[in-house]
This record gives sequence, C-alpha cells and structure tokens, in this order.
Amino acid sequence: MAGIYIHIPFCRKACTYCNFHFSTSLGMKDDMLNGILWELGQQKKYLKEASVETIYFGGGTPSLLSADELNRIFDFIFNNYNVINIKECTLEANPDDLNVSYIKSLKNTPINRFSIGVQSFFDHDLHYMNRAHNAQQADTSIKAAQDAGFEQLSIDLIYGTPGLSDKDWLSNIKRVKELSIPHFSAYALTVEEGTALHYAIGKKKMQPVDSEQAAGQFELLMQEATIMGFEHYEISNLACNQRYAIHNTNYWQGIPYLGIGPSAHSFDGKNRRFNIANNASYLKSILQDKKLAFEEELLTGIQRLNEYIMTSLRTMWGCDLDKIKTEWGSSITQQIESVSQIFQEKKWLTLKENKLLLTDAGKLFADHIAAELFVDNI
Repeated sequence: MAGIYIHIPFCRKACTYCNFHFSTSLGMKDDMLNGILWELGQQKKYLKEASVETIYFGGGTPSLLSADELNRIFDFIFNNYNVINIKECTLEANPDDLNVSYIKSLKNTPINRFSIGVQSFFDHDLHYMNRAHNAQQADTSIKAAQDAGFEQLSIDLIYGTPGLSDKDWLSNIKRVKELSIPHFSAYALTVEEGTALHYAIGKKKMQPVDSEQAAGQFELLMQEATIMGFEHYEISNLACNQRYAIHNTNYWQGIPYLGIGPSAHSFDGKNRRFNIANNASYLKSILQDKKLAFEEELLTGIQRLNEYIMTSLRTMWGCDLDKIKTEWGSSITQQIESVSQIFQEKKWLTLKENKLLLTDAGKLFADHIAAELFVDNI
C-alpha cells in the first residue's frame, strides 16, 4: 500500500507562525495545476504499482481549489495509478472556505475527509495568528460539513498562544467533543525563523511565546482528552473510536508515499525526495524544461534506524525492539535498550511486550529521549 500527497502552495493570507511553503498570489494557480498533472504523469513508476490507499491535499490552502479542479487531479490519479481500495481522501480546508455551496460541490469529488484549520474557537487567538477566519466561522464550517454528510472530520488546534488562558484552552478541547468531531490535532505554537511571528517578536511588536505555558497546556490536553475518551495515538494527534488519520499514520509507520507539487516530499521505503520549494522554479522546470525538480537523499542504515526510533516513539504503538533486532541486529537492540534504562527509571518510558512506549510524563521530552536513543554507527 502507499499514499499520494498533493501540495497546493497558495493561501489567501499569511499566518504569522507558518513556515510551510506557500504564496499569497494566486496568479500561477492554473499553471500549477498543469504542473502537478505533468509531475503525476512522470512519477507513475515511483510507487512501483503499490496500491494507493490514501490521497491527501495539503498546503498552503487546498480548499482554494474548486471541485472541478480537484476532480482534474483525482481523474488523472485514478486513471494512471493503482487505486483500487482507496480508504481516505483528505482535503485540508480553512473554515472561511467551507461554506454550504462549496461543501455541496465537494460531494461530487472523492473527498471523504476534511482536516479543518480551526486553530482556536476564540477570536483573540485567531487575531494573534493572523488567521483569515473568525471563531463563528470555525463553528459554522464544522456544522455545515456534518450537515452535508461528511463524518470524517479533523480539526487543528494550537496551544501556548500568548493570552490563551488554561480555561480557554480547556474550552477549545471540550468543543471537539461538543461538536462530535472524531479526530483532532493539537500543536504547540512555535516561533520558526523567517516567519512574521519571529520578526514581530524580535521587534517587540508581539508577545513572545512562553514554553512553560505550552508545557502546562500540553498536560491539560492529555488529561482532558482521556476524560473525553480520546486516544492520544501520536504526540500531536488524538482520535476516538480508533478513527485515526490513515494517511499520517502510514507516514509514521514507514509506508511509502509520493509527494507532488513544490516543496513536497516522497519516500519509497529507503530513500527520500524533496521537491524544490519555489513556485516559479518548480513551474519552469516542470512546464518549460520538462524535468522533475527534486533533490534525493539515499538513507543509510543508521538514518533509517534513527528515523524509525524518532517516529515510532511518537506513537502509542511504540518502538518495537523485536523489529529493530530483525532489521538491524541484536547488538544494536541491546544498546538501545541499555540507554533506555535511565528513562524507564525516570518513568518517562515503559517497556511493554518488548516495545518502548512514552509515558504521559515522557511525552514532554519526546525529542530529547529519541535523540538519546539514536545510534551513531552500526
């Protein structure tokens, strides 16, 4: 099985915190669609006839595409790839795009899941992040999608925003349950270099982010999610009734995927590709020069092992020492298990059925723990 990711590099408005590749100019949109179709045609052999299980439109803001534009891409994929048992077709969407008319048009596409960029149900947070929607639109977009029969919904929430009280953060989490949303992602607000937020904080034009506030709100997230009956199946992702995000879960489990569009990544199980993150350069290479525009990284055995440690630890399924023993050898397994002892003693890790699992306390230090378990040589 495999997945296809389509990167739509356009947004109506730039959020202060965002460091993904996008442009607020839509002038290249038609050319970009043609470029995406051309790249899909050139990459038909990348997945080696593996059955495509998931298709994911990310960005940027894919909900800027009309149903007809989405269907152009879907038709090409369905006619040129092994798409027999498709399980999930996700569209990332902004609340201000999800009006009744647009949602109705999407019923005529294979889209069966929305990932809605709510971020917060409070206007003061949305203003700080320079989001294009307001709190009322967040509510109405979710209800409109549900009224149209879209049951597979996920929303994004952000915590650690200056001015977000613990009371309001708990209210945001509880709103997930109140709206009968089966899945949500929760991310700490981070200040990435080169973003508008980084610049504004440096110039003291915006309040800085408080790491202690973010850690405390992450703990509140874990507590409240348990009360609501959600599984914290990945550090940033929570689901009820096992309604996990199939596409993203496949990422974490090392299943191959093809990334299409500027800045998109691909993985064939052993190697990675990174498309150029520039719209004009991507289109010149694709449409004029008729060449794919990517760099490739051939992963060593150590890199593949360390990636497995990092991604598997983030999930509730944990880091499987039996798998490591089979693929990388018993001495490596013993080394990792030995290093893990200090974290088991701190009650940050547990060992269950020969799998290393983060405890709730350990989830606060996930990156540090993974880095300490990394192997330098095989």
